[in-house]
Amino acid sequence: MSLKKSFSKDKKKCTVTFTVSAEAARGAHKINIAGDFNSWSSTATPLEPKKDGSFSVKIELDADKEYQFRYLLDDCKWENDWAADKYIPAPYSNVDNSVVVTSKI
Repeated sequence: MSLKKSFSKDKKKCTVTFTVSAEAARGAHKINIAGDFNSWSSTATPLEPKKDGSFSVKIELDADKEYQFRYLLDDCKWENDWAADKYIPAPYSNVDNSVVVTSKI
């Protein structure tokens, strides 16, 4: 898994490429990402499958913020991003959420 960030020239936006490796996908047929940026919708933001078995999606986010998220594999298994910037306990369950930080350090 990986998070690749690129910033707009005015540094107000950050485009994040969320990638789930083939190893992490474990043969999944579809993966969606749910988080603060899409009202935790489990269907609004699907990742695109790649020939090598990985999945990815680019999302433009506001810069200088933190966004919690998780991946949903095949509509039944939630996973965190192994390369998240940090993890925060989820408010409604006994698990952590992944966090992406959209600021230049």
